[in-house]
Amino acid sequence: MKWYEDDSLWSDFAPTMFSAARAESAAELVATSPLLDFPSGARVLDLCCGPGLFLAPLAARGFEVTGVDLSGPMLERARSACEKAGADVRLVRADMLTYTAPEAFDVVLNVFTSFGYFDDPDDNLQVLRNAWESLAPDGQLLVDVMGKEVLASWIGRPQVVDLPDGSYVVQRDVVFDSWRRLRTDWTLVRGTSARTASLTSYLYSAAELHDLFVAAGFADVEIFGGFDGSAYDNHSRRLIVRGRKK
Repeated sequence: MKWYEDDSLWSDFAPTMFSAARAESAAELVATSPLLDFPSGARVLDLCCGPGLFLAPLAARGFEVTGVDLSGPMLERARSACEKAGADVRLVRADMLTYTAPEAFDVVLNVFTSFGYFDDPDDNLQVLRNAWESLAPDGQLLVDVMGKEVLASWIGRPQVVDLPDGSYVVQRDVVFDSWRRLRTDWTLVRGTSARTASLTSYLYSAAELHDLFVAAGFADVEIFGGFDGSAYDNHSRRLIVRGRKK
């Protein structure tokens, strides 16, 4: 079983990965980001939506929203969050490696480093091709990851996150395969017990992800350093790539 297929991992580490602060941040981004300012009624797919942090805020903007994720428990969290918010959202359990809905969406989002999970680089390219197929003409794909240039400034420094129940998580990032791939080691400590997990993904520079978009068929590919639309450089917090289906 691949790490991303382990539902217990997502459930155990959800308080760290998808904290209340991150949910508030997602809502703020949807409300203010020029990159997320789509035409009214746009059909938006959140690919790898997890517990749905973006779903209800997107629906509140008047978009027709679909969330796709492989994890059943994460989709249940998303369903509960959307019901609580009164958001009408369609949820689909599917693998991003195979999921397509030809020309069904005007926008495909893949956020919070939910790209590059597959060991075979051609599979990661296939995810972009699937998104291209799922977009209507002139539709757009946005992918948000931690860029190679950004990560280089602080890689290797362990981080500790305290959780509300008194437990805590230690996170450490390790680059390997000649700076092609990233491994994130997590240790969840509750009392005297510990749960460990390792997440691996491909690590992309701006140029590499740009070229991957082009290889998947996208045009007008643009690079940003944040959801505010700022330019990308070594001081950026995120690497966001946007391409259009022409």
